[in-house]
Amino acid sequence: MEDYKPMTAESVGVLLQEAGAEVMVRSGRTENYSAPREFSFEVRATFPNGMGMQVVARQFNYRDPWEATGRVNDMVDVSLLRDGSFSPLPKGFAYFQGIDEECGLDEERLKELIGTVAGINPKLFLLQEMTGDL
Repeated sequence: MEDYKPMTAESVGVLLQEAGAEVMVRSGRTENYSAPREFSFEVRATFPNGMGMQVVARQFNYRDPWEATGRVNDMVDVSLLRDGSFSPLPKGFAYFQGIDEECGLDEERLKELIGTVAGINPKLFLLQEMTGDL
């Protein structure tokens, strides 16, 4: 049986901060407004290399009792930002190939993606733009 590890805005923020990013966090619900919104939480990050990420947890996933207890946020959607716009990654990476959003990432895949984005050299974008690959 697979263990579902819930993610929170704070836990995602910590993962991004540990990778060197500046982070902003907001929840989709407030104390004064209890109606459900489109998302449970959103975390935006900017890395020293100029790349950015927007991590959004949609509404809670409801699991059957034998899978996990109650509602959990065990998957997030991630958008890649470059120069203030959504962007794919250059060719050769496992994520963001021809798309600007990766959906349904669990915590392990999110950690892998954060490491990829934090370590990317922005000059790869320029090189692949010049060669027509991006």
